[in-house]
Amino acid sequence: MIQNDQELECTQQRIAYFYRLLPQFRVTVKPEIYPMMAGGYIAEIEKMHAEVMAYLSRHASDAVSAEAA
Repeated sequence: MIQNDQELECTQQRIAYFYRLLPQFRVTVKPEIYPMMAGGYIAEIEKMHAEVMAYLSRHASDAVSAEAA
């Protein structure tokens, strides 16, 4: 779970990196391997995106609970 703006920035950069990788893989990876390979990256993007949305849904004054972290 993202706990501060620095972690938010890192997560956003990682998402952007994965978004740049996928189009490259579409043309460089064998067609029979691509769905499995891309699926892992897409799942990770979805997970990180959910974390970003959860973080941005909280006001800056809201503390992150110990259970959530």
